[in-house]
Amino acid sequence: MPLVTTTNMFEKSMKEGFAIGAFNINNMEIIQGIVDAASENNSPVILQVSSSAIKYARMPYLLKMVEAAVETTNIPIALHLDHGPDFETCKECIDAGFTSVMIDGSKYNFEENVELTKEVVGYAHPRGVVVEAELGKLAGIEDDVNVSAEDSMYTDPNQAKEFVERTGCDSLAIAIGTSHGAYKFKGEAKLRFDILEEIKKKIPNTPIVLHGASTVIPELVEMCNKYGGEIPGAKGVPNDILKEAGRLGVSKINVDTDLRLAMTANIRKVFGEKPSEFDPRKYLGVARDSVKDVVSYKIANVFCSNNKA
Repeated sequence: MPLVTTTNMFEKSMKEGFAIGAFNINNMEIIQGIVDAASENNSPVILQVSSSAIKYARMPYLLKMVEAAVETTNIPIALHLDHGPDFETCKECIDAGFTSVMIDGSKYNFEENVELTKEVVGYAHPRGVVVEAELGKLAGIEDDVNVSAEDSMYTDPNQAKEFVERTGCDSLAIAIGTSHGAYKFKGEAKLRFDILEEIKKKIPNTPIVLHGASTVIPELVEMCNKYGGEIPGAKGVPNDILKEAGRLGVSKINVDTDLRLAMTANIRKVFGEKPSEFDPRKYLGVARDSVKDVVSYKIANVFCSNNKA
């Protein structure tokens, strides 16, 4: 099955009330873990790449690894640019064969964001590529995205309607209380579902995206710290809240931090318990299995059993 766009995935998600998992990829082991889990659960999946991941892994390598995943499975796979910083990066990914791109103009004012998003939509749509945009600012740090808590802001439902109508974007990432990185909440984890519901009333046919939505799995944080890591007080979005977000109209939920934690915790564990180990296959293989376990659990319990190919 060739790469697909997210269009059919999102139509099904909005109709049946669940979200699709979008997982960030950086290397072979992460790709294999994600795709193996999705394949075993017969679930569609979105593989997404940040501009930093492209710089790290290099575009030709990423494309060939994704191509291998597509050739060895029969599940719908979309290849998505996460947090495209500018038109040029979006164009590069569209020309390379990505089926979906995100243009992140949230750092600009409303009018500048509209114009930039329209430019990307104008290039993407004639080439059969869908576009995700963002309105509102999430706090936190992830790759090239760095927003302080003071500069973060919730998405305005009225602006969301105007933004979608003027830009023609296919999906919209909104800010309702999540944040990038491992430190999402200091107190109780809570999202502004009232804002989400109001936005869905304004734009009922537009798929909604939730960034910064890793659970920051406590067991993995504990494992990291046990074997020499320093991640004190890390806290993410509980799975039950994420599942509720899907029920209320979120069509795509991004996961990155949980995969990083899965890899790092298990690699640290191998090094901690077997200091003489130096065969990369022995620790990267374990890390790959952990990524698979995390993704499989999320597909079955967060993104819902309805999420089937």
